[in-house]
Amino acid sequence: MPEKKISNNETPSSEKVRVGVYTCHCGGNISHVVQCERVAKMLGKMPDVVIARTDPSFCSDSGQAVIEQDIKELGINRVVIGACAPSLHEQTFRNTVTRAGLNPYLYHHVGIREQDSWVHPNDPEGATDKAIRLMAAGLAKARLLTPLDPIRLKAEKHTLVIGGGVAGLRAALDIAHQGIRVTLVEKSPFLGGRMPQLESVFPTDEEARQLLNKLIQEVTAEESIKIITQAEVTGLSGYVGNYNISLTQHSRGVDGVTTEALMAACTQETPDEFNYNLTQRKVIYQPYPGCYPPTPAVDWEHYDGKPLQVNGKPFHLKDEPHNIELTVGAIVMATGFDPYEPRQGEYGYDQIPEVVTLPQLIRILSRIPKGEPLTWNGHAVRDLVLIHCVGSRELDGVNQPQADGQVNNYCSRVCCTASLHTAIDMRQRFPNLNIYELYQDIRTYGRGHEEIYRRAQNAMVRFVRYHGTELPEVLPAPAGDTHPVLVRVKDYLTRGKEIEMGVDMVVLAVGMMPRQIDDLVKMLKISRGTDRFLLEAHPKLRPVEMSVRGIVLAGTAQGPMNIQESLSAASAAAAKVAVLLGQGQVELPPFVARVDESKCNGTGACVEACREEGAIAMQTFKENGREIRRAVITPANCTGCGACVGACPNRAIDVQAWTLGQYEAMVDAITMEIPAILENVS
Repeated sequence: MPEKKISNNETPSSEKVRVGVYTCHCGGNISHVVQCERVAKMLGKMPDVVIARTDPSFCSDSGQAVIEQDIKELGINRVVIGACAPSLHEQTFRNTVTRAGLNPYLYHHVGIREQDSWVHPNDPEGATDKAIRLMAAGLAKARLLTPLDPIRLKAEKHTLVIGGGVAGLRAALDIAHQGIRVTLVEKSPFLGGRMPQLESVFPTDEEARQLLNKLIQEVTAEESIKIITQAEVTGLSGYVGNYNISLTQHSRGVDGVTTEALMAACTQETPDEFNYNLTQRKVIYQPYPGCYPPTPAVDWEHYDGKPLQVNGKPFHLKDEPHNIELTVGAIVMATGFDPYEPRQGEYGYDQIPEVVTLPQLIRILSRIPKGEPLTWNGHAVRDLVLIHCVGSRELDGVNQPQADGQVNNYCSRVCCTASLHTAIDMRQRFPNLNIYELYQDIRTYGRGHEEIYRRAQNAMVRFVRYHGTELPEVLPAPAGDTHPVLVRVKDYLTRGKEIEMGVDMVVLAVGMMPRQIDDLVKMLKISRGTDRFLLEAHPKLRPVEMSVRGIVLAGTAQGPMNIQESLSAASAAAAKVAVLLGQGQVELPPFVARVDESKCNGTGACVEACREEGAIAMQTFKENGREIRRAVITPANCTGCGACVGACPNRAIDVQAWTLGQYEAMVDAITMEIPAILENVS
């Protein structure tokens, strides 16, 4: 793509600079420290300033109307606004000046809240002087601003959804309903993610697989959605609107003709991950009746490679992976989560047979016919303990860190309601079962979830509150005891009284962990948060977008969510994709590098300094009969970081709207003494 040849080093001589300067009180966040009227008075005396105003809130409708009116009536052609952080309202004010007929990039934002009033709350005089300097620097830059146009790129109306769980399915369906083609890629052979492992969902108690199957039917009926299972992303290049994707898809290993014979002939078994390894399954398998796709698949990871004997003849199963190439405009990350796996010995897990996780308990209950008693490990279960916050809300120095050295200090959010929901189900099915919930805090935050808490209380579920610094102990009971397990805990509902309970089963309410997708994270150059889940660009302003343009988040890839929240997040991601690709083109900010051809002599230093693949390259041109090497920018790949600017020995590169000349003018203004600012600014 050719570079945008826009000069931004000087103001067009045909236009006299007329600046409007606006200092916002920010609802008191600024004006309680900074003397805003004094700032406006000082800036109003500076050259080229036509008007200088203050307002309680310039981002309000009335505040924006003042700016629009000044632009129209006073002929203002540059705007400087001192307010909160640019990340909050820079786009707001760009829209304001655009409505008034001004190019949106003839406005400069000065963050005098975060950079001044909030950091100098006890020095109003110093903060006011600093605000004047910051605003003077913004004015110096504004004089040198030139009109810019957004970078417009053709966008492929095709989206890649990575992950076939409930969030990926919902996002794919909503995107398709907007007239955009979708390719949905699922790493496993079957759709549904974690949802089919549940029997019912809270707070409605509807059957999980019935709801899931309805969604899958809608997705598979949509002609503009292509589903590719047993596949993963193995290559990526390009940029928003034009991502080139390489997929590798593995064979299912069986077809309609030989399926039944092969399944009958298969004797090799492996732990069944659908039942959280509590049972065994064949390596040719279906996870559950009614799964999609309905054709069984071979578990290549565990298959031993030995031929199967079918009708007395050897039959070799072969995985023949093939590559698929796609071009998409956007990518939806719906990669899901994994339940926390307790360490060996954590609350007796993997050492005491009676200790299981909550996901395992749900699968255990699913295999007990209605009316049959609850038994485990060869004995009846009469007393059961549920321990909350296992793998969540961990504390440094109390809990052992994960493999990366961090503890899971976040709340997994859904565990409390899931535990209470399961406890109610067990009380209904096994009326004589005594259930104890050991918790730190009950967080039934969702709509209808508090009612589940009340139902559990009314069902005589007993609650014991422990502190995170004093974790419960789970021990094997002495031989001959009435119960196989002892649980010791300090109950802070009874002011720290030590309690010892004999129980038949201990259930660990494990939290959510981010899925291990390091290869994908590295390939897409996306970021994780401190909790290791995928990180959105801004929690309020861009809640499902990632910092890499054209990549959005759906569901538990972003953090712990229940099914309702995952569906809502997926629909939000779909809306972002629809806005991005719906017009067949995308607009990007123009803050990218620009080469001054008259100064570039082809040293290549800029290419060596660039951190973004494909953003800058050396090309050979013919000029006056001789070959010349020059740097050429691909704006779609450039992030405007400025590394090339510092590397160029000839000052031949600038970042549009942040040129070296503008920086120098700002530095000169901000370092002047206050009286000199008024006297010497030119």
